Amino acid sequence: MRERKTGRRRTAAGTYLVGMMLMGIGLLFAGCASKDGGQAPGASAAGADGPAWERYAGEPVTFDWYINYSWYNSEWGGNVVSDKITEETGVNIHFITPGGNEKEKLNALIAADSLPDFITLGWWEPQIDEMIDSGMVYALNELADEYDAFFYQVSDTDVVNWYTKEDGNIYSYPNSFFTAKDIETYDNISSNQTFLVRKDIYEAIGSPDMTTPEGFAAAVKKAQDMFPTVDGEPLIPVGAHVFNDQGNVSFDKYLMNFLAVPFEENGEIYDRYTNEDYLTWLKMFRRLGEEGLLADDIFIDQRMQTEEKMAKGRYFCMLYQYTDMVAQQKELYVNHPERIYLAVDGPKNAAGDDPTLPTSGINGWTVTLISKNCKNPERAIAFMDYMLSEQGQLRLSLGVEGETFDYVDGKPVVKEEVNALLNVDRQAYDRTYGADNTYWMLQDNRMQLKWKQEPGEPVRQIMEWSYPYVIYNGQYDAFLPKGSREAYADNKIELLWSKTLPRLLLAESEEEFDEIFAFFLEEREACGFREVQAAKTALMKQAKEKMGIT
Repeated sequence: MRERKTGRRRTAAGTYLVGMMLMGIGLLFAGCASKDGGQAPGASAAGADGPAWERYAGEPVTFDWYINYSWYNSEWGGNVVSDKITEETGVNIHFITPGGNEKEKLNALIAADSLPDFITLGWWEPQIDEMIDSGMVYALNELADEYDAFFYQVSDTDVVNWYTKEDGNIYSYPNSFFTAKDIETYDNISSNQTFLVRKDIYEAIGSPDMTTPEGFAAAVKKAQDMFPTVDGEPLIPVGAHVFNDQGNVSFDKYLMNFLAVPFEENGEIYDRYTNEDYLTWLKMFRRLGEEGLLADDIFIDQRMQTEEKMAKGRYFCMLYQYTDMVAQQKELYVNHPERIYLAVDGPKNAAGDDPTLPTSGINGWTVTLISKNCKNPERAIAFMDYMLSEQGQLRLSLGVEGETFDYVDGKPVVKEEVNALLNVDRQAYDRTYGADNTYWMLQDNRMQLKWKQEPGEPVRQIMEWSYPYVIYNGQYDAFLPKGSREAYADNKIELLWSKTLPRLLLAESEEEFDEIFAFFLEEREACGFREVQAAKTALMKQAKEKMGIT
């Protein structure tokens, strides 16, 4: 059992993992068994002969699997992991991804009632309730009762309870989840949110303290002065995630977390956007923009353009989720090792408090559903159960014994040549081996901790940097009921913020900044901000009660 955090940084011997957390509201799923024992109704009948996938292994079937991310480009078949999974389950997969706008593609599939067999999307997406309410997806527990009660052994009881709807059914299952007790139990969980600097530039300007607005601005200016170009192209002093219709996580949510802006105050959801430390830092970024140090690129680039520039080392610093830049970090490590990025202490509040960085919560990252268009639902639930099982998770994370890893003193160790490829060419690794969660849609990060390998050099320092700062805050990520007045108001406020944030950063003076922000507050109030805060507070209290958090 690890020690509880006190808000002070511990050495890198502490640990924790990955991020974007969030939360949903559900009721208890009656009769579910935990992994540690007990059976749900129907378990003895459907599961008497062991896992259903074992009985189907010699019967080929192909499923269409929709992944609601245009950047996902992995294929099934031809690599060690997918070929082995097909051998063990009889299942082949045909992945479908949107060619452009994810929302438009998914909405078109729903409107045409042409959902593929499996659907994977962010747990927060409103289409989930639409698919459930329209009767377009199966209840996983009903499939388990009819075809494969092994589901109750491989699914997590807390997750099933959390995702069970008011009708007593669970329709979706998450990946990459952690519970509040996991953060206190495990010592090898990190956060995805990091402040990154290009190693050679940072060291050349004297490895400055960038935790204060003044120190941050001075470092950025010095980097620009000393290194105005990268291979003939302009240096981008400050990098960020993309601007979208919700804002920009680098300049809102991530910055707030680094500044340890609280989520609640006096038992109520806190208005993080009006926090004094946050506004102080936003104004510092505005001044950088006024001085030409916020490049136009960051306001218009999409992920592909950002990745291309990152692979060249064109950014000096950025608030970024490190898992989105691992491939580019490895590319730099091979081609320009001096340009790799380091995680260092970044923005802090005026009190100098440590950042409060999240891992994923009980909602996980994405959820997977089984469509009623699926012609072989018995095979679909059996395949899901395989993927959730220890056998499936071992395949997803490490691969196949003798081909991608060997047991050494009873512990799995990835082969050197496999690790070598992973550390220099992720795409080639995926095509050849397909492990390391190439197929992440049902990965169980907590189960995989037991096989966790030492991270490769290009990412080790970045991953370990966050260990002392991880907290659990999934209880604050309210999922307002779709169709409710508060959800509608929240969406309007989010869109309003997405239009306000770039205007704040590009304001020509602090006076203009203040005027823009004051207008935002007025418009936000008119949209129903107080009602939204009250609704989120109620959901927070329900979530804390359900999680056992005081």
